[in-house]
Amino acid sequence: MLKRNSVFSISLSLSILFVVIGVVFNDWLGQKASAFLDFAVTYFNWFYLLVGTILVFICLYLMFSKYGNIRLGKDADKPAYSTFSWITMLFSAGMGVGLVFWGVAEPVMHYTTPPYGEGSTGEAASVAMKYTFFHWGLHPWALYGIVALGLAYFHFRKDLPFSISSLFRPLLGDRINGPIGKTIDILSVFITAVGVASTFGLSTLQITSGMNSQWGVPNTLTLQLLVIGVATLLFIISSWSGISRGIKYLSNFNMLILTLLTLSVLIIGPTKQIFEMLISSTGSYFGSILPMSLRMEPFNNEANNWIGAWTVFYWAWWTTWAPFVGSFIARISKGRTIKEFVLGVLLVPSFISFIWFSVLGGSAIHLIHDLGNSKLAESINANVDGALFAFLSNIPFGSLLSILALILIFSFFITSADSATFVLGMLSSNGDLNPSNKVKIAWGIITAGSAIVFLLAGGLDAVKTISIVVASPFTIISIFISWALIKALRKEFKAEIKQTSNTEKSPQDQDIAQ
Repeated sequence: MLKRNSVFSISLSLSILFVVIGVVFNDWLGQKASAFLDFAVTYFNWFYLLVGTILVFICLYLMFSKYGNIRLGKDADKPAYSTFSWITMLFSAGMGVGLVFWGVAEPVMHYTTPPYGEGSTGEAASVAMKYTFFHWGLHPWALYGIVALGLAYFHFRKDLPFSISSLFRPLLGDRINGPIGKTIDILSVFITAVGVASTFGLSTLQITSGMNSQWGVPNTLTLQLLVIGVATLLFIISSWSGISRGIKYLSNFNMLILTLLTLSVLIIGPTKQIFEMLISSTGSYFGSILPMSLRMEPFNNEANNWIGAWTVFYWAWWTTWAPFVGSFIARISKGRTIKEFVLGVLLVPSFISFIWFSVLGGSAIHLIHDLGNSKLAESINANVDGALFAFLSNIPFGSLLSILALILIFSFFITSADSATFVLGMLSSNGDLNPSNKVKIAWGIITAGSAIVFLLAGGLDAVKTISIVVASPFTIISIFISWALIKALRKEFKAEIKQTSNTEKSPQDQDIAQ
């Protein structure tokens, strides 16, 4: 029999081993991970696209189906957090860091090198925004949502342990309590730890790039390690205070700064064009979502390479975050109905992302396309880490807004790391919803060490590549999670119909008896 603390000890040992291998054999790790990713994206691109599309349809089906009124908890349970705090917390955990990192870079890169057609044209600008919405819209939130919905349902309504293995109860039965279940939990915790480290790496690179752009501080490995050290100390302190204080307050603060930055650029930038871009791109996105979701170019290698490098890569990357973000969203969603859950997790965050990209990315494209600022495009394509700050330096009050952006990045950094260590603590402590501070601190130190490995192995490319390789098995797991959830919901619904039927028949039976 596996010991009670086996998930914590084994997953922690794997994470430490990963850090050691990364430090000692960082070149080898980077090369092998890159080779594996190229293989997966080249030969299994269809699988990633198909899984992502299936999960979107499953989430939307559950929202509008007969299961929509089922509550994630007992029938009398009420939401533990206000709708505003709930949205801000799940958004900060799921999108915060990446959204700020790619807010300017991705639309501009798609504008100069679009998935089809000629680059740097008016048509390319429209295509760029549509595909940016696609990459940050329903699909990533569906990947998060299916894990979160399953965990919240099986834990709060069915009283199963808060662990990924509990999602497989309808398929595996009591075997989730044995080696199979423990293996699933260990793999999920390890994937989460590596996914969190990728967040660390992205945030660190953008913060140091911003410091270099704003104040001329040399962007060295020493500075990056210093940023990681300070951020680790801060998020451990925040994590110590728990969800209802540290994470909740930080998430609300994040949304305030995000709103302030967005409104500032909206007012300073081409306001009319931004609104037009938001409306037209949203319509174009929803009108083309199915063709984009299943788009492959088997007879056009250049186009197929673009899809692999962006769309397939993103779907794999979102899978890396799914155990972490899904677990955190589940933790804060007790008392919500399935309909309310899908609306809040799938649609609301997507629309917030659309606004952000329209304002930041749309304004950047305006500077390049309409005002002829070709140097900005060159700067962004040459240095993705500093894309946001390169853009801000080209608009009025850019220095002030750059400081605001740095505060936002650092705050999102701490919030995501805080949420992640909380999740790692829960998943490695037999589903304890309030893990001990010692466990959270241990995971905080390990994930910070993993982020350092990424930076040593080659910066942004290593951050993305290694994390995706580690998480690739979870793409398959997500399909089984969907199957198990629908099976459980169907069983409960049938049981309720049977109970209702028996209740309605009982008075008739009494009359007959009389």
